[in-house]
Amino acid sequence: MKRLMTKLAEAKLSVRKKQLQFMLKSRCHKTDEPIYITKDGYGDMVLMSIELYESTQKKLKMYSELELSEQQIKNGKVKDARTALSSIREKYDL
Repeated sequence: MKRLMTKLAEAKLSVRKKQLQFMLKSRCHKTDEPIYITKDGYGDMVLMSIELYESTQKKLKMYSELELSEQQIKNGKVKDARTALSSIREKYDL
């Protein structure tokens, strides 16, 4: 009898787990926003779709490259457009 009760409890848990997975997956894809999971009122984890994650990573890379460009401009590491294009034409025989 105890073994049957344990199996029944495991089956219910399995169903609940699948329901939770479906709910979280649906919400992540439907809202296209991350889900913030807290523990004791503090941020603990973030759950998001792979599409949102990849998009976020692309944005971070772009911001990093923009920051590098701005730093190069600030440090005077710039070239005149005509000079730059001229050197590219020479280099590739265009």
